[in-house]
Amino acid sequence: MLRKLTLILFLIASVCIKAQAQSDNTQYVDPFIGTADYSATHPGAVVPHGMMAVVPFNVTGSELNRYDKDTRWWSTPYDIRNKYSVGFAHGALSGVGCPEMGAIITMATTGAMQADATLRGSTYSDEVAKPGYYATTYEQFNVRAEATATDRASVERYTFNEGGEANIIIDLGTALSNESGAMLRQVSATEVEGMRLLGTFCYTNQAVFPVYFVARISQPATKVRYWKRQPEMTGVEAAWSGDSDQYKIYESYSREIMGDDIGTIFSLGEVEPGTEVEVRVGISYVSIENARRNLEAEVGTKSFDEVRSEAHAKWREALGRIRVEGGSEDDHTIFYTALYHSLLHPNIVSDVNGEYPAMESGATGLATGYERYTVFSLWDTYRNVHQLLTLVYPEVQSDMVRTMVDMSKEWGWLPRWELYGRETFTMEGDPAIPVIVDSYLKGIRDFDVEAAYAAMKRSATTPGKDNPIRRDIDPYIERGYIPVGIFAQDMSGDNSVSHALEYYVADNALATFAREMGDEEFAREMERRASGWRNYYSVKDGAMRPIDKSGEFVGDFDPAAGANFSNTIGFHEGSSWNYTFFVPHDIEGLIKTMGGSKRFVERLKWVFDNGHYDPTNEPDIAYPYLFSRVKGYEYLTQEWVKRLLDENYTTAPDGLPGNDDTGTMSTWAVFSMMGIYPDCPGEPYYTITTPRFSSVEIDTDHGTIVITTEGEGDHIRRNGVELGGKLINRFRISHDELIEAKKLNLKLY
Repeated sequence: MLRKLTLILFLIASVCIKAQAQSDNTQYVDPFIGTADYSATHPGAVVPHGMMAVVPFNVTGSELNRYDKDTRWWSTPYDIRNKYSVGFAHGALSGVGCPEMGAIITMATTGAMQADATLRGSTYSDEVAKPGYYATTYEQFNVRAEATATDRASVERYTFNEGGEANIIIDLGTALSNESGAMLRQVSATEVEGMRLLGTFCYTNQAVFPVYFVARISQPATKVRYWKRQPEMTGVEAAWSGDSDQYKIYESYSREIMGDDIGTIFSLGEVEPGTEVEVRVGISYVSIENARRNLEAEVGTKSFDEVRSEAHAKWREALGRIRVEGGSEDDHTIFYTALYHSLLHPNIVSDVNGEYPAMESGATGLATGYERYTVFSLWDTYRNVHQLLTLVYPEVQSDMVRTMVDMSKEWGWLPRWELYGRETFTMEGDPAIPVIVDSYLKGIRDFDVEAAYAAMKRSATTPGKDNPIRRDIDPYIERGYIPVGIFAQDMSGDNSVSHALEYYVADNALATFAREMGDEEFAREMERRASGWRNYYSVKDGAMRPIDKSGEFVGDFDPAAGANFSNTIGFHEGSSWNYTFFVPHDIEGLIKTMGGSKRFVERLKWVFDNGHYDPTNEPDIAYPYLFSRVKGYEYLTQEWVKRLLDENYTTAPDGLPGNDDTGTMSTWAVFSMMGIYPDCPGEPYYTITTPRFSSVEIDTDHGTIVITTEGEGDHIRRNGVELGGKLINRFRISHDELIEAKKLNLKLY
């Protein structure tokens, strides 16, 4: 009996262990996916929505690097095709199209000290990247370099395999950011503190901000030195200085040092083979003291392995909220890596004491009872990332909504593309409105609703000269459209059609919110505005066309112009074909305007068949799902989603279609592989397509949603959609229907 009981307990334990192993979805994540072909992701150590990201920096210093930040436009600190590293950067962006951050470089070396990155960097090998962990070996020094992270701090472990004269480098001159200026101060033989100025993201040269840090070395240095690159001098001045345009080494100075290209070298003396040295770094965007608090609170006396284990646990929990069965091994890798990328931004900016850099004021704010967030790349993420967070991670989305509303209290406006308390005004539209409205309609309401509504109305009604979010709003209000020549934001030129189409989506969402607030008159006005897209539709061209100041369509129009990120009048980062169907809030009206369902489908299909759909950017990201808005053509959605996944998402380093845009392109894959997609920002609906898996379980605040398939095939039967056990004769469902039914079963053929 005892032996039988023991066997039963053993079998139960084995099942539990197996279940736990199966639920650890970190095993499927490959952070090297997206590190080539301009996807601009990185393989660094980071936790979900972490302020800290420890990223290998390999885009400068050697001709071995094919992609060098100083010789071309380059927006990521790492590219897998490069060969030469100068160390780890602390704080980085994922998937963006403009260079920024990637500063506070640390590296371990051996031998004579070197300040010049072209001399002290190294080729590297044996890279390993997992959620919360990165490692490589610096070949020149035979040093194994490992990194892990907490929310606001990091730990690096350097193993000097051959021993020798060991050094730890901290470089404040090298960075991905185009901004310059830094300060360093030696605290002790094991600690240094300082700050680095960052900013100028995407042509906004006034949107600068500081990052503060504290770095601690586990082994006392025998000597600590500064360096500074001296300016080029001429004549007598050059003769006096002796170091014109050279790196000056400060052998006996230990107070503060400032400059554009400065750093410090901790010389550790001779170390034995196998010696391990840890470097612990805390960062803050408020103060050096807060960086120290963050480091002590989150790392303290923990070992490298303890911090790595905690980082792994955070990722395991986050990725474990969605569980899939079926599909191929590659499908699992693509899906969970995409989910991983979806959970990097926005990221925390508040410190452990709640302090954060207030929006556009230079003041320090205090977040009480919630985390403050930053990196709101909303023109990208308002289309799907925030819908994913609302569905699966509502506690995170709630804090993000509170953050956006508080930003409006601090500087008067909701953000468009915010970066560490600075509005960069990148891209166009008023995307915070649909994000907040979508969250509200799905039950996230623990924010200042009245303040949110006031901020929305402010941006929708304030004249352009006083409206930083909608500079070209005046003709939009007066005429219902924006003619060319009114406003050009950056080197892309006139983007009038793109601007207006984005405003229509925002105002449609605002109309919904106004009605929720009981403001019926304003709701009707916003609905009227949101229908203004019809002004741009040219029946002759079957496409959206720019309008001149006289109210006529511009001449010499080519609806294909603007493809591949080239500039064209009226459109931003796309052609007219990429924008013509971007009326997600009024597809029924677009169908009618185009001449009916058949003509709509023919024109949409023509866009795909003739290569005018761009899977690398956001304007047409929901196009594949529009076929399902016409009864009988849902199969085209299913076919195109499958084809786009097959062609654009792989397990290779170039396995993402273009810039990941802080997770937006990855989130398209997450939703598409689950079989549902949020088809209109600000409207709580999903279009159904064929899942990549036989079963998908999604943990939500309302219980677990289960999406399953029956049969084999790539298509869903017309009468094959069961919601909550009941057949429904449609392929579009509301958020409320999904969370109430909890069961979506799809019959395939």
